[in-house]
Amino acid sequence: MTPDSGDVAISMEKLTRKFGQVVAVRSLSLIVPYGLIFGLLGANGAGKSTIIKMLTTMLPPTSGNAFVAGYSILTDAVQIRRRMGYVSQMLSADGALTGVENLMLFAKIYGIPRSVRRSRVESALQFMGLTDFGTHPVSSYSGGMIRRLEIAQSMLHRPKVLFLDEPTIGLDPVARHQVWQKLKEMRESFGTTILLTTHDMEEADELCDRIAILQSGNLAVAGSPQELKAQAGTDSMDTVFIHFSGQTSESASNYQDVKQIRRTARRMG
Repeated sequence: MTPDSGDVAISMEKLTRKFGQVVAVRSLSLIVPYGLIFGLLGANGAGKSTIIKMLTTMLPPTSGNAFVAGYSILTDAVQIRRRMGYVSQMLSADGALTGVENLMLFAKIYGIPRSVRRSRVESALQFMGLTDFGTHPVSSYSGGMIRRLEIAQSMLHRPKVLFLDEPTIGLDPVARHQVWQKLKEMRESFGTTILLTTHDMEEADELCDRIAILQSGNLAVAGSPQELKAQAGTDSMDTVFIHFSGQTSESASNYQDVKQIRRTARRMG
């Protein structure tokens, strides 16, 4: 594949990652076209985070390859990082700084020319509905505002592909819907391809154009929410997840899920 060619934003080719004798991701082949919001679903341990780490060049694969914006994760890490954004579950905004100061810091990290940094920061604040709070310390922000600021940080350099790890975990319903709306607007305004992980089936149904459900490091199924519901014979994404992920209603949310959700909820206020 040549850089930025065709309509494929992400291409995984027999992507595999082992940790000792444990296979976290097993020979995964998957294509994500440009301009989609694509969801990775699966129980904890299904391989979602490992896939994100490989695609963002933070973790090398054991075998196989993947291409992001046409560049190989094996040989073109620098080129990929220039063209991607990443928002993890970990807090990336500094509460002691204002929103503007956080964004200016990230603009410098991304190598945005000094002559356009201020206008790019102002544009990002406006796009995320944070203009009136740009001079306020981030420690005074609500959880939803922090998440929108983190997304603003990730889009300063106009990435072709944005990776989001549980983008709305711990947020109240109003804040969740605000983040969903901004992600849809980002896709429409900038053509950004978004790949996200989520345990929120309402989020997957509402936000994602296509979904891949993983089971123990393997691809169980991929398709649009409507297609997957039809295959499972249901109108419920919860039932779709249980059907294809191999989870039961009892095991679908285990101790580690609850522990992570509560930790993130505390962080987001």
